[in-house]
Amino acid sequence: MGAAFNTIAFKANLCDGCGDCMTACAAVKQGASRISVVPGAAEGVFELAMCRQCGDPKCVMVCPAGALAKADGTGVVGWDADRCVDCLLCTAGCAYGGIAVDAEAGRVAKCDQCGGDPACVAACPTSALEWMTAGNIYKAYGDKEDMFVPGLSGCQGCNSELTIRHIMRKVGRNSILATPPGCIPGMGSVGYNGKTGTKVPVFHPLLTNTASMLAGIRRYYDRIGRKDIVVMGLAGDGGTADCGFHAVSGAAERGEKILYVCVDNEGYMNTGMQRSGTTPYGSWTSTTPVGEHMHGKSQDAKNLPMVLVAHRCAYVATASTGYMEDLYAKLDKAIAASFEGFSYLHIYSPCPTGWRIPPHKVIEACRLSVDCNFISLWEYTRRDGLSFTRSPDRPTPLVDYLKVLGKYRHLSEEQIAHIQSRIDEQVLLLRRLAGQPDAPAPVSQAVPRKPTAAGEPQAPLRHETYR
Repeated sequence: MGAAFNTIAFKANLCDGCGDCMTACAAVKQGASRISVVPGAAEGVFELAMCRQCGDPKCVMVCPAGALAKADGTGVVGWDADRCVDCLLCTAGCAYGGIAVDAEAGRVAKCDQCGGDPACVAACPTSALEWMTAGNIYKAYGDKEDMFVPGLSGCQGCNSELTIRHIMRKVGRNSILATPPGCIPGMGSVGYNGKTGTKVPVFHPLLTNTASMLAGIRRYYDRIGRKDIVVMGLAGDGGTADCGFHAVSGAAERGEKILYVCVDNEGYMNTGMQRSGTTPYGSWTSTTPVGEHMHGKSQDAKNLPMVLVAHRCAYVATASTGYMEDLYAKLDKAIAASFEGFSYLHIYSPCPTGWRIPPHKVIEACRLSVDCNFISLWEYTRRDGLSFTRSPDRPTPLVDYLKVLGKYRHLSEEQIAHIQSRIDEQVLLLRRLAGQPDAPAPVSQAVPRKPTAAGEPQAPLRHETYR
């Protein structure tokens, strides 16, 4: 296994240049700040000069005294004051401005991440700095057995394959699995030529009866005293929100002790990219084409997680592979809740083929969808109610997300405004359910357009396309 470490992430779009991070760093270190906020290329944009704790640090390579070294446990590039000869070659070797001279001390100074509790992150008022702990996940689960065999036939960059591998690595062998028709069995979970792609018992129910089948399996294991088995389903949005919804609703209403995971790629992607009930408004699909008379899907998506909240399930949560720490924390709770009642996890999963995304931009799309509040990350239990697991405050512009996806390249300004209004409406509802005060009235985030002449059609949204 390789190595993974926690890190400080910087989001330039949220930085207002206040400098609170520098003040906090200087106070904690009792000297010069180890980070510097500097003007960016455009007016009002800021960048951060800070040690990136590089995997192959050039500062270590150029140090003639061996005063710099990368720690195995934390990944921090540490500085040994006793060995340092103050030659300052490290400052020339760092391309990120991560090592600077402390003029008062007369020596170099660099970030050491404050032992895992960075003062700069705590001081940032806009959340432009974030302490990312995904490295802990890799350390904890990197050596765990992958419950799917190598060589599944998912599309290049398939986020659903990434999702199910993470989920089953976390759940482990003490489980039994159902995968109804869709991308998950289609890529090989139920196998072909008499072989299976999974290392746990797996069934291939109909689109219509997954939850019912799981309920029967759970009751059988309870009857024979095997109450420790995780009985779970990995299903797409079609088999959950549409064809299989009656079974899901019935199992939730009865409080069946199962874990049901919906991997939502917003359509029937395995059979030709048709629209489903969770396909968002404006999306191109093969059954909601774009042309003279149609401009993508004309209805808003079902909010299936909220429907399950209305069933008062043991646990309901939304998640995204863009934020793995959040996903793994919710998996812990979802697994535990499945021994008490119906546990539901809704994971949003971009499809590079059906959404027209370059494979290398899938995780970027995951993060952008959360950052602009297109999807919200939250969880619900009967005891605690609903709460956000990632703040919806200070969202990024919606168009930053839409322009990455080819299925939205046709959107007009009016369609973008409609999507934004639905996002604002949804966040307001979630705030009220979470007991939070209403946020100030949102400002439209649509891209300003050049006025057109009378009768001239509005220009579509410009963005990167992938065909």
